[in-house]
Amino acid sequence: MHSRQEAVSIYKSATNAGPGLRWACPGAVIRRPVAEKVATAKSMGTVSSRSWNDILVLLRTDHPELVRPWFKKLEPIEIQHGVVRVQTTDANQHQYLEQQCQNVFTQAAQSVTGRLVTVSFVPPPAPATTERQPYGFEIETDHPILNEEYTFEHFVTGPCNRLAHAACIAVAESPGRVYNPLFLHGNVGLGKTHLLQAACHRIRAEKADAKILFLSCETFTNHFIEAIERGALQEFRRRYRSVDALVIDDIQYLAAGDRTREEFFHTFNTLFQSQRQIILSADESPRDIPRLEDRLVSRFNWGLVARLDTPDLETRMAITRKKARLRCIDLPEDVAHYIASTAMANTREIEGAITKILALSQQFGGVIDMALARQALDNGTSESNTRNVTIQDILKIVIEHFGVRQADLQGKRRNRSIAYPRQICMYLARELTPLSLEEIGGHFGGRDHTTVLHAIRTIQEHQEQDAELQVTLQNFFKTLRKKPA
Repeated sequence: MHSRQEAVSIYKSATNAGPGLRWACPGAVIRRPVAEKVATAKSMGTVSSRSWNDILVLLRTDHPELVRPWFKKLEPIEIQHGVVRVQTTDANQHQYLEQQCQNVFTQAAQSVTGRLVTVSFVPPPAPATTERQPYGFEIETDHPILNEEYTFEHFVTGPCNRLAHAACIAVAESPGRVYNPLFLHGNVGLGKTHLLQAACHRIRAEKADAKILFLSCETFTNHFIEAIERGALQEFRRRYRSVDALVIDDIQYLAAGDRTREEFFHTFNTLFQSQRQIILSADESPRDIPRLEDRLVSRFNWGLVARLDTPDLETRMAITRKKARLRCIDLPEDVAHYIASTAMANTREIEGAITKILALSQQFGGVIDMALARQALDNGTSESNTRNVTIQDILKIVIEHFGVRQADLQGKRRNRSIAYPRQICMYLARELTPLSLEEIGGHFGGRDHTTVLHAIRTIQEHQEQDAELQVTLQNFFKTLRKKPA
């Protein structure tokens, strides 16, 4: 752990660093004389705006992983008995600040003001008390909780998600008129929730008074149970069937309850017939959700069903750069490529990799390079045990496994005994090398990029259904990344 003086020194050196990490949001903390700040605080009973800005800058410097875009909306309201009271605007922000940021805000405030103060977060004002406690579905309908970063502008598109992205934009700009319902499906961490919330943001931007209900399937079930227990089914139906857009995440859990499915069926019909937009997401396509009734499966297929696939290397690199910029970090290109090559499953793995690298860099002066990235992500393996993968490496391992000839893999033959190993070669090349689709196709008989893309998607689909293929590919990845002794 660094002392406060060391942290400030590291920050100043980071803002003047050469190649490697440079903070994309620089801003040195100006430490004015303590007497000036104390006098200001005593006369005004609050933290000056300049001091508060210095506190936020210091937080971005020392704890970038905790900083959120809405921090700039926080306002210190007073200093009383050595406590800086900061007003929050909603319950989620207050909970996050209380649980994650109490100590770091206090440390920053003490450093900037030069006083032994503590920071306290004030919850938003409670709603006026009425004779009846509001139902849960009333509260969440009026105040949908959306992540400010989950917008179309922050979503990275690629071959794996382009259809889903375009469809969400279309329904957000013309709710109820195109693709109704819109059903998104794909594995975890591929961006389904991001797109759902981005659509909600866009609908609200186009029509400020639009009634949008965004929630999980579990929340819908809980609201329905509450309505039954409190004798409020009419109020429940009035809420759910009068919205302009109903957006439900993880709809696959709807299959668990008979009465819940029945209620949703009638809610769906009412909204559809009145041309209100319905957007749903699930881990699987409608026909693959276990125990889901045929009448719901058919309705989910009425509009557009769009699948999100695992992102390819180029898309993962773009996601890596985007996530790094949101944390005010410019990653060196080789480090971005290394993260994208290592975190192959989904966006959450990429975010976790960036967090690991950032945390380790703060222990070594804030500089990020390939050596540090490998140390953070290799899980104990040294740089000497890894290598850059080539097309020849891929050809060799596939030839040994399938017993085919290199001339056939790189030739024009199309029978399945050759085409399938060739598709695996293309998939591995896309995942493990920086080559473009066109370049990969050139190594396999001069095939065009659409053929390569089809091969990649074929292998992605097969490995989701074939456990043996998953194991084979995992062994290929492990062998190709490791240098021979």
